Amino acid sequence: MSTDRNLDIKIVEVGPRDGLQNEPTRVSVDQRVNLIDRLSAAGLSEIEVGSFVSPQWVPQMAATDQVLARIQRHPGVRYPVLIPNLQGLTRALAHAQSAPLTSIAVFTGASETFCQKNINCSSAESLRRFADILAEAAQHQLPVRGYLSCVIGCPYEGRIPAPKVAQMAKALLAMGCYEVSLGDTIGVATPKDIKDLLHCLASEGLTHQLALHCHDTYGQALANIYAALDMGITTFDSAVAGLGGCPYARGASGNVATEDLLYLLHGCGLTTGVDLAQVITAGRYICQALKRPNQSRVANAQEPSP
Repeated sequence: MSTDRNLDIKIVEVGPRDGLQNEPTRVSVDQRVNLIDRLSAAGLSEIEVGSFVSPQWVPQMAATDQVLARIQRHPGVRYPVLIPNLQGLTRALAHAQSAPLTSIAVFTGASETFCQKNINCSSAESLRRFADILAEAAQHQLPVRGYLSCVIGCPYEGRIPAPKVAQMAKALLAMGCYEVSLGDTIGVATPKDIKDLLHCLASEGLTHQLALHCHDTYGQALANIYAALDMGITTFDSAVAGLGGCPYARGASGNVATEDLLYLLHGCGLTTGVDLAQVITAGRYICQALKRPNQSRVANAQEPSP
């Protein structure tokens, strides 16, 4: 691997939002706050805490304002929330005095069908909606991150052309997103797919402001992250204990586990500033709350002997 061993790597912890929102078991506000506080103490610099979507559609994310108000904030740590539309941002700002916002995120897809089924609009319409969100966010000096799903494959359309991904990523950056997270939402990518996509994006002038968000459906997530490291990507999304999944993709497993990602990165001599042991403890805590198996291989390998 040609990556500089002294390179700083940023991990965006998405377990409390992207992970929990796809878990069938709901956890309390107390449990969500406890999880986020544990992750903050572990040294993670960006932790997605929830979303301001209607609880009717995503009940697991109800009371995100209460979670924001109660977490123990650490200096220099961002606690972004997902904003589905301008109404969601309005609701979030209404609670900003007691639950301050550090940054927000918007979400769309490179697949037209996935967009229609997931956010009830076309890719182009989602970008038009985001223009209003980003304009309002700028008024409040809120950084905005863009999520772009299905960058390799879609459960409805199959393979997604890399030029379509480049077009969407460029649009998100042009409207003001500080970063675009490229999501292998159904986990079908291989390292060659990741390298081919990143080569295409580089040819379109997209060499910075990119992150990678891998799911581990086919067991390729860490291999894909390693390939992306070799291509210069330094920001990766992950979820403690491998929480989550994709409800729109048959068999799609959860996000790559933060514990497993840390083991890989630290083993490569890369700097993250995150304490692996504390993340393992946080993962065990939330799995007990959810009454579900821990999907992190590292956590399971280091399970204390009975």
